[in-house]
Amino acid sequence: MTKVLVIGANGSVGRHVVASLVEGGHEVRALVRDTAKAAPPAGVETVRGDLAVPESLAAALGGGVEAVYLMWPGIPVQPRVVELIAEHARRVVYLSTDVPDLADDEPPVIFHQEIERLIRKSGLGWTFVRAIDFAGNTLGWADQVRTGVVRWPYGRARRSLVHERDIADVAVRALTEDGHDGAKYLVTGPESIAHADLARIIGEELGTEVRWEELAPETAREQLTAAWGNAAFVESRLAAWESFSREPERVTDTVEQVLGRPARGFRSWVREHAEDFR
Repeated sequence: MTKVLVIGANGSVGRHVVASLVEGGHEVRALVRDTAKAAPPAGVETVRGDLAVPESLAAALGGGVEAVYLMWPGIPVQPRVVELIAEHARRVVYLSTDVPDLADDEPPVIFHQEIERLIRKSGLGWTFVRAIDFAGNTLGWADQVRTGVVRWPYGRARRSLVHERDIADVAVRALTEDGHDGAKYLVTGPESIAHADLARIIGEELGTEVRWEELAPETAREQLTAAWGNAAFVESRLAAWESFSREPERVTDTVEQVLGRPARGFRSWVREHAEDFR
C-alpha cells in the first residue's frame, strides 16, 4: 500500500481522490489550510499547510509519504513547493488542464504550463492528468435552472465535460500503480454535448423543462466580467466556446484506456447532483 499526501483534498476532484485511496486501503494524509473545517473520511490524517507558504508543507511531506496528488489553486506559482515534494516523495500526480508542453525558454501562457515544467525538471516520477472542464461547472447555471431558463452564449458549442470522479480515478491509478510515469492523460467526458442540450438534459433529469435562451457574446462579456472579476479569463472562455460551436471540444478514450471502463456520462453526473440544482 502507498502513503499519499493529497494537496487539494477539499476540492471537487481531491475529495474523490481521498475517498478512492481510502477504499483501496492506502494511507492518506490530507493537506488543508484549516484543520477545524476539514471533514475527511475516517482514518485520514489532516495536516495544516498552505501552498503560498511552501515551508509549511515540510511536515506534511515527512513520515514516509511516497506519492503526492497536487492541485494548484489560482495563486502565484511557488517553485519551492515542487522542490520540497521532490525532496520527500518519489512520485507526483498533477491535476493540470489541456495545455501544450512548455519549452525551457518559453514563457507560460497559463500557470499549469509553468508547474508542469517545474515538475518535469524535478527528478520526480510524474503524471499529468490534463482534465477538460468539469461537469460541475454547470452548477454555475443552478439559479437559472430554478427559473426554467438558462441564458448563456454559444448554445451550439459542443463540450466534452468530464465527471470529477473519473478524473480522480485516473489520478489514483497513477498514484498507486506503476506504469504511468511520464504520462500526460487528457481526460474528457465520453461525448461532446452542445451547451443548449446540457441545459435540456439537466431539466430532464430534474423532471422539469429547462429552456435555452441565447445570450449575445457582448452581453455575456459584460455580465461574466462583473461576476468573475477577470476580463482576460472571460475573453479566453468566450473564444473557446465560439470555437466549440464550429468544431466540438475533443473527446478522448483516456478513461477507458486507464481504467478499463467507459467514462461516466453527463446524465449520471446530473443525477448525482440533482439536489444542487433544486
